[in-house]
Amino acid sequence: MTSLWRALYFVRTAIDGLRSNPVTSAVAVGTIATTLVVMGVFGLALKQMSGIVDRVGQDLTVSAYLAHRLDDEAVRELATRVSTVEGVASVEVVTRDEALRRFEGAAGDRAGLLDGLVENPLPASLEIALASEERTEAGIARLVEAIEGLPGIDEIGHGQEWVDTYGRVLDGLRGVAAALGLVFALAALLIVSNTIRLAVYARRDEIEILALVGASRGFIGTPFLLEGVLQGTAGSLLALAVLWAGFELVTALLGATLAFLIGHGDPVFFDAPEIFAFVLAGAGLGCVGSLSAVGSAWRAA
Repeated sequence: MTSLWRALYFVRTAIDGLRSNPVTSAVAVGTIATTLVVMGVFGLALKQMSGIVDRVGQDLTVSAYLAHRLDDEAVRELATRVSTVEGVASVEVVTRDEALRRFEGAAGDRAGLLDGLVENPLPASLEIALASEERTEAGIARLVEAIEGLPGIDEIGHGQEWVDTYGRVLDGLRGVAAALGLVFALAALLIVSNTIRLAVYARRDEIEILALVGASRGFIGTPFLLEGVLQGTAGSLLALAVLWAGFELVTALLGATLAFLIGHGDPVFFDAPEIFAFVLAGAGLGCVGSLSAVGSAWRAA
């Protein structure tokens, strides 16, 4: 028997098995799709949220707010001194006027409320960018310790605490997603396993004949494994279609709001490697369910 003929036999037998049990096969596909839709929703949410952490982490700076009494020469000298601190990549001086312009830009339509100001209340500051390997809680702590108390620095501010808190929220969501995914995956495995087990029982006469003519268990069981893979693949493709339709609908209705909340551009869908992994996960669910069913059938034989 040639490899091509063998492969065609496996595929044809698997498709015939799916056709002979359309209702149970559809239930298995639907369960796998439901499992992957739930996981996909969490995955898309985490993808957008991770983008926020990555962007904030890359742009993370420490702001040292300066005393009003410092003149321009003193500010430049202080900036030079801070730039020599270990782990500092760059130091940018933000004058009081520049700080006010930035504040007006952030205020947008409400910037007119600042017209009544008699004096600029904002201090000058040093925006200190750390080297990439130092953008951690420990790295920021070392920098704060090094510059805290320097003459002319009144206050130090940074966003690391926000990043750490946000990261803990992400970890919590990942935990919830993993727990839900495990529950749904077990349900999917159970249904796929029962579906394949029914197919094995329905074709037990054919299996006995194949065994009598010398067919190995691997040859007999491969079509059933392929049935599970096909069910899993179909479920993953159905889940991707649902997720894509939902993603397009949500972005069409709430695109501007989501872009504002995300803060790093438009929402993004799964990329090609992630889609491949998604389909592979569905096929894997189907394959594992089939292995369980076939193994149970052989043990019972």
